[in-house]
Amino acid sequence: VTGYHVRCRVASRYAVTTVHSSVWNQLSVTKEAAFEVDLPSSAFISNFTITSRDKVYVAQVKERAAARKIYDAAKKRGRAAGLVATKEREIEKFRVAVSVPAGAEMSFLLTYEELLPRRLGRYELSLGLRPGQLVQNLSVEVSVTEQTGISFIKVLPLRTSRLLPSAAQADAEAPASTRVEQSACCARVYYSPTLQQQSSVSSKGLHADFILQYDVALRDLLGEVQVHDGYFVHYFAPKGLPVVPKDVIFVIDVSGSMIGTKIQQTKQAMSTILADLREGDHFNIITFSDQVRTWKRGRTVRATRQNVRDAKEFVRRIIAEGWTNINAALLSAAQLINPPSSSRHLSSHRVPLVIFLTDGEATIGVTAGDTILTNAKKALGSASLFGLAFGDDADFLLLKRLALDNRGVARMVYEDADAALQLKGFYDEVASPLLSDVQLSYLDDQAFDITRSLFPNYFQGSELVVAGKVKPGIKDLKISMSATDSRQRVELENTVLTSQTEGNESTDSLDCSANLEGIPNFVRRLWAYFTIKELLQAKLNTTDPATQRLLVDKATNLSLRYNFVTPVTSLVVVKPDVDDAHSPTTTAAATVTTTATSTATSKAAAAGKRPSSPSKDVEVVKVDGDPHFVVSLSKLRENMCFTVDGRADDVLRLLEDPDRGIIVDGHLMGAPPKHGVEERSRTYFDLLTISTDTGGRRDITITLSLEAVVVEGEGRDILPIDQQGWVRRQGVTVTVDNHRSCWVELARDIQFLVLFHAYQHPTYLQKAHLGFYIVDGGGLSASTQGLLG
Repeated sequence: VTGYHVRCRVASRYAVTTVHSSVWNQLSVTKEAAFEVDLPSSAFISNFTITSRDKVYVAQVKERAAARKIYDAAKKRGRAAGLVATKEREIEKFRVAVSVPAGAEMSFLLTYEELLPRRLGRYELSLGLRPGQLVQNLSVEVSVTEQTGISFIKVLPLRTSRLLPSAAQADAEAPASTRVEQSACCARVYYSPTLQQQSSVSSKGLHADFILQYDVALRDLLGEVQVHDGYFVHYFAPKGLPVVPKDVIFVIDVSGSMIGTKIQQTKQAMSTILADLREGDHFNIITFSDQVRTWKRGRTVRATRQNVRDAKEFVRRIIAEGWTNINAALLSAAQLINPPSSSRHLSSHRVPLVIFLTDGEATIGVTAGDTILTNAKKALGSASLFGLAFGDDADFLLLKRLALDNRGVARMVYEDADAALQLKGFYDEVASPLLSDVQLSYLDDQAFDITRSLFPNYFQGSELVVAGKVKPGIKDLKISMSATDSRQRVELENTVLTSQTEGNESTDSLDCSANLEGIPNFVRRLWAYFTIKELLQAKLNTTDPATQRLLVDKATNLSLRYNFVTPVTSLVVVKPDVDDAHSPTTTAAATVTTTATSTATSKAAAAGKRPSSPSKDVEVVKVDGDPHFVVSLSKLRENMCFTVDGRADDVLRLLEDPDRGIIVDGHLMGAPPKHGVEERSRTYFDLLTISTDTGGRRDITITLSLEAVVVEGEGRDILPIDQQGWVRRQGVTVTVDNHRSCWVELARDIQFLVLFHAYQHPTYLQKAHLGFYIVDGGGLSASTQGLLG
């Protein structure tokens, strides 16, 4: 391994991480190189490439069934295809191995994206460092930008174990060679250990996680709102609110499978948790196996010192034996959390919580999952249920569905030495409710396609996040919040100027603007990230097959559009074989999902140069802007300019050559009107489709959007617009360069250019859009039609 570099850019909690590893085979024989990355299970992979001898192999994100067909076809043809992914605790393990010819160099690049959740008053970024050996050139670089300010940032010691650290370990110093630069709204962290520093951790090279924690300075009670390019994100995390007392029922599985270490760890955790109860809290304990036993029958009791002592003694005497009656345990908890009407007023200002721990499946009594779900939802009422699945044998799917149905979440507790710490850590997250029934609203129908905005509880140290789209022309976003605190219903309203959030300049001593440039359309991608997760959650929570198919289709389409690897898509790569390094790329190899890049056959490329922007002496027919058409009339030595007053969602036929089978269509999006001429609509192109009949088995279709270029026909390839890459199919070459442009060469004398226009700090009128140029139309026939024909 000659180089191993991890780069992460965090912009408003949204993290994009790139892991780049370079290898060199110094031996005289072919050897296998493995590339392994640990990434958080909540993250979505968005790019993976292998570069070998000037060829770039781009892994493709495809719908799962389609990916399976490609994989099977590649295996039949004897090619090394595939991807190994396993799960370890909260980590997805990505691994791919490739044969490297003697003397050859190869590099791997993986990009993944995630929203950092706020837990216990901080965000935590974990970066896996697993190069597999000592590396001379190893570095980590993290940049964090937060508009409202960074209240603290801290680098923890390298974590060499998945076990949770003790308090003493967490307070230890950052690893040697770590450097932190911080200003009010920006921070940069550098880590570049020497070989000696790496070997002091392990003689076999680093096998650890680089951990960074930070928090933001939120001043507004309604939180932080950012609006970019028609999308918004709202972070809600008010501080300084009084803690609301809770009614908490601990429901503990004491069946025979809990015997031994698990029951001892549960007792240890419960002893600590009970000691942390506030005196205003009320609580009770239920244990269940084939029988259900309640510590204090019929009610919750106040967390006085004596009651806590008695409860600890009850826990100490627990014996694990018997079967698992989940349904009866849930119904017993419901009877405690929903007392008779005569005493209900006493608990009206306490938050009802059920913490339910089990290590197995229902084995006695009601065992059908759907019946248990129905019974629990009917009985628990407004209580929030938090399901803890202790070990791999627990019915985690049932717990997830129970939690979704009953205003809570489910979490795995792993069978490790730190299980007691895991249990206590989860309790700490829900121990301090501050608000209940939180509704975040966006008034006057200004926003749409909004993610979840009604939350059962807001806990101290957490954060509620809502994302959505803003209607065109909205200058200020009106936000309201209603919730219940310890005494009453609270309502707040505020107005956010969208132009301020889109165009605010940093006056920070550290220049942080590059962070946002490095994450194109991060609010848009955050919205997609959230929406996909919510669609998949909704699918989990319905039993209707038609509804499930609809939700999966929506999640799949969004995943493919944003090039995300999610539970409904797969990442497929056909690994370069030894022979591929010496032979030209074949159509078959490209069909299998590998984008085997080759030199474009344009005049510029033939001269050994990358394609460049059109020069002044080139006759260019173009459409760009709002949309402004320019057609060159060469015989008259004049240009004809005109504008089409289209409407949003119109599709314009820009070009059609029936003889060559070429069609170019442009989709219009709306833009805010100019002041004084509100009656005139303004539009830009946000989607272009180029199709051509190549005479092959399938037409080639190229779809260009503001996020990616998709090439379809004998396979499907996606080229992100912020990375260099090119694809060749049946004589058609598509090249994305580093100047935010895409060259499409359909033949030697037919070449188009598409420019991706984006603004770092757009004004109210500016919208990211596409421009289309005919750089060389000499090969188009005389029967060519369309607005540019």
